[in-house]
Amino acid sequence: MMVPYLDMSARYARTASHVEAAVSDVMRSGRYIGGPVVERCEAAVAGLMGRAHGVGASSGTAAITRLLQARGVRSGQEIIVPAVTFFSTAGAILRAGAVPVIADVLADRPLLDPDAVRSVRTPRTVAVMPVHLFGDRAPHPDIDGLPVLDDAAQAVGATPPPTHGAAAAISFYPTKILGAIGDGGMILTDDPDLAARSRALGFHGIVGPHLHEQTAGHMGGNCRLDAIQAAAILAQLDDLPIRIRRRQAIARRYDAIAGEMALPRDPGSPVSVYVLRHPDRDRARAQLSDAGVQTAVYYPRPLSAQPALADCPRGPTPNAQAFCAQALALPCHEALTDDQVDAVMDALRRIV
Repeated sequence: MMVPYLDMSARYARTASHVEAAVSDVMRSGRYIGGPVVERCEAAVAGLMGRAHGVGASSGTAAITRLLQARGVRSGQEIIVPAVTFFSTAGAILRAGAVPVIADVLADRPLLDPDAVRSVRTPRTVAVMPVHLFGDRAPHPDIDGLPVLDDAAQAVGATPPPTHGAAAAISFYPTKILGAIGDGGMILTDDPDLAARSRALGFHGIVGPHLHEQTAGHMGGNCRLDAIQAAAILAQLDDLPIRIRRRQAIARRYDAIAGEMALPRDPGSPVSVYVLRHPDRDRARAQLSDAGVQTAVYYPRPLSAQPALADCPRGPTPNAQAFCAQALALPCHEALTDDQVDAVMDALRRIV
């Protein structure tokens, strides 16, 4: 039996009638950019994540960039990020004009280590950006009032919401638990002024009819969430708790076999990704593949080993390097059948 790591078609089938009806309503309305559907989506997701304001963006990456620009980051200012995250966390900081500073993660979990943050902080540091990886809450780096901006791209649906900083950015990339049918993202904040600046930056700095200004020292662009993506997101909200419960149930079954190899999770994690730490990851992955189980690696190298970030400051990252050498993600999603879960468990018994 082949067990796919992801099955986007099977996921779509769960809510196809709702999504297609919602998208058709948008098409008939003629309101493709902005409008009431986008506003409803922003309000619903902000409420889900425990924030007063949501500002749609064209991607999670765009959400991070606009958030930093709305806060007025300047050239040479530094934002501390964990060494284990997708490249866009650091890339968005560079596009906003700031400098990502790479810090190590905890020894037992790939989450930003507050002690490592302290070790790389400089007078140029203006914020820290913990990444709530795989749906788990990173420790709050409460360090002398240093502002916290959350990268919660993988944490939609976590309870409580891991948006404990001044603002957060999330992603609706299709593979996320709450995914669009294209790219999408959102900025979340309780600050109405920050929300207004973020919104202006997404539409060329508009402040009135055909009137555009720089916002917080930055030139705006065109990076909004469109109405079709907003409709697709809204149409899946009722299914989100069901998805999360299914993922959590599958994860518990895997845990019973994986034991200490299973990455620790928060009780309220939506299990965005189920990860093992295996001492011989590549061999284990090959064995699982031979058994028909597709896997993934999040991530094969830390940010400190990315060529595009070679000039960025960083501290030592031994924990991140060790994690990236051992991490192996198993299929764990709501579209898996019971037979497929059993097949994964059978294969898992052979590698632990």
